[in-house]
Amino acid sequence: VLYFNYCCPWAHRTLLVHGLKGLEDIVRLVEVDSRDQVHGWWFSGRRGPDRDPLYGGRFMKDLYQRADPNYNGRVTVPMLWDTKYETIVNNESSEIMRMFSEAFDDFLPLEKQERNKGDAALVPQHLQKQLDVLNKWVYDTINNGVYKAGFASSQGVYKEHVTRLFQSLDQLEYHLGEGEHYPYLFGEHITEADIRLYPTIVRFDVVYYTLFKCNMKMIRLDYPRIHEWLRRLYWNEGLESAGGVFRKTTNFEEIKRGYTSVAAGNGIIPAGPVPHILPL
Repeated sequence: VLYFNYCCPWAHRTLLVHGLKGLEDIVRLVEVDSRDQVHGWWFSGRRGPDRDPLYGGRFMKDLYQRADPNYNGRVTVPMLWDTKYETIVNNESSEIMRMFSEAFDDFLPLEKQERNKGDAALVPQHLQKQLDVLNKWVYDTINNGVYKAGFASSQGVYKEHVTRLFQSLDQLEYHLGEGEHYPYLFGEHITEADIRLYPTIVRFDVVYYTLFKCNMKMIRLDYPRIHEWLRRLYWNEGLESAGGVFRKTTNFEEIKRGYTSVAAGNGIIPAGPVPHILPL
């Protein structure tokens, strides 16, 4: 079972691989729809179930403590649960992504198995080193960079991280302008790099620009290549996107609801931008 929340970008990347691989009948999805300041993630019933469908608990921490009765660390999503051994498999999104990419291949049709996909694999062998290099700086300065800027403890720290963030977005814009990096980050096929970047970019104009003060530039106005890349993924309903998994897993209202409760603190959901994403 994969426990997730639609607001969380780290959970979003695991949902994308889950959908692209066609794991619906193998790994069950359970939405944890609310977050409490004291108890953390919990099942409110507002959108998802009002209790954990496996054990009946109201809070995610119940699952963490079922796996380890002495656990007192952070309770996070995504979280992958083993129903046979009744324990946590993993709660680190990049590791869950890799598991979803290959670990269940023996249960999938031949065309969905990574070993049979060649250049269309999520992590093609001939690109693995390049993917790892790009993923590393994208994580540090963009995926995590928006949080470093948004939760900066001083003006100086904010300036440092917001500057690095936009330098990296500039670098991505240049990267997408190179012939071999079109229409996706490493050419004609969607790779793990696209999946890791997408949750941050699709949230950028909607929440990070305003709530996290990442407002030097907007994706839709200032980064034409990144903007085209984003819209191509979001609006794609072909086989390569498993019938539109990027759009189907992007819930803008939940994203805004979640971030306004965390960053703004008052839970008032902003109306814009209108539209949330432009047509391709």
